Amino acid sequence: MTRNHPEPSRRAALLGAAALTALAVTAGTGTARANSSTRAASWPTEFPLPNGWLPEGIAIGSRPYAYLGSRANGAIYRTDLRTGEGKILSEGATGLVSVGLKLDHDGLLYVAGSTGAARVVDSRTGEILTTYQLTPATGHFINDITLLGDRAWFTDSLDAVLYGVPRGRTGEVTALPLTGDWVQTPGVNNANGIVGTPDGHGLIVVSSSPGKLYRVSLKTGHATEIALSGATDVVNGDGLFRIGRTLYVVQNRLNRISVFDLDAKVTTATLRTTITDPRFDVPTTAARFGNRLYLVNARFTTPQTPDTTFTAVAVPI
Repeated sequence: MTRNHPEPSRRAALLGAAALTALAVTAGTGTARANSSTRAASWPTEFPLPNGWLPEGIAIGSRPYAYLGSRANGAIYRTDLRTGEGKILSEGATGLVSVGLKLDHDGLLYVAGSTGAARVVDSRTGEILTTYQLTPATGHFINDITLLGDRAWFTDSLDAVLYGVPRGRTGEVTALPLTGDWVQTPGVNNANGIVGTPDGHGLIVVSSSPGKLYRVSLKTGHATEIALSGATDVVNGDGLFRIGRTLYVVQNRLNRISVFDLDAKVTTATLRTTITDPRFDVPTTAARFGNRLYLVNARFTTPQTPDTTFTAVAVPI
């Protein structure tokens, strides 16, 4: 793994150190996460997925299990992080797709279904509990998710709208059109990764093309572009992961994670470092357990056949 550091100012370094001190508390991980980091030191940092899996999303909760979706048929695979061994939890079916995933504290797994759909899956049994058809099946790409407040928020990479699905088995879906600084570019993936702001009052969304970060109001959908310092863009930005005021941006085809420090009002993101690793092969999304980020290699630049091999890898943070 390689970390590439821009030249920081003394103030940026101090802010980064202060942010790191606060992050463990703000992220709500507590002592259990710290203890798990010690135990996890000998756990595998790379594990295989079934051939032809076509992964893109990964979710991890408070227990050492990773859930990984398949673009091939919507199946979900569960891996034990302690051993790297796994099995299919939820069988796929023709026409199903699983891209972004998020695991709630109650064991419900929220799945972005690409072709207009969102699903809620029981992470213990693999049973599909609820399916929401958020958009028509064509002309849309329901891509990624974050859990915030009483809703799971989904991005549509081909339309300037976010969708809020109730956290639970029933409820009404909320559509939140993106306005303000948001620029929707036709024919490419726009809104992709999504996380809540540190104060829990808004959302941060990455637009993969042309590579911008936005802060979005939950009340109005008004998007304000976040100014980047130390980087010109976050092109190919895919999955987002946030710990306190540290934002990790997975830039898939660039095979790197850009690590930014957010200011208190989420108006500026200052590049602290970048993480690269020779095992990266177009990583798409990331999930955390202890002091590691786990990422899936989607291998978009490799022929996607039933025999194509896929892995997930872990890097320290």
